[in-house]
Amino acid sequence: MKTAHLNRDTVQRDWYEVDAAGQVLGRLASRIATVLRGKHKPTFSPHVDGGDFVVVINADKVRVTGRKLAQKRYLWHTGYPGRQRQRTLAQMLEKHPDRVVRKAVWGMLPKGPLGRKQIKKLKVYAAAEHPHAAQKPQPFPL
Repeated sequence: MKTAHLNRDTVQRDWYEVDAAGQVLGRLASRIATVLRGKHKPTFSPHVDGGDFVVVINADKVRVTGRKLAQKRYLWHTGYPGRQRQRTLAQMLEKHPDRVVRKAVWGMLPKGPLGRKQIKKLKVYAAAEHPHAAQKPQPFPL
């Protein structure tokens, strides 16, 4: 019996839809990262991008535990001297809820070319509507 190795030609990609309403952010992000990497499949290979596409809807209704809304900060630098900016999680959820989910998932993917390829298969939307209905995404059980 030979072991079948996964490569670019043998990858079967599916589309999944995840409703983030009422889900805890970290637990949701870890499940999404697992699907993007392909670890939920029996053909998983760590060096091949064998994951599936994930469409996240209702990103603005995601939950967080503890006091993270006030304490967690997102930092970035504008590139100018003395221009480091920050926002709390509550401000980010108000303004860009899709970025909150994307950044949480991005932190759980491998760093490097493979992780950058995998994050492109994540589609996040703040509302319940999305333009990927033609792909017929299946609901992913969390």
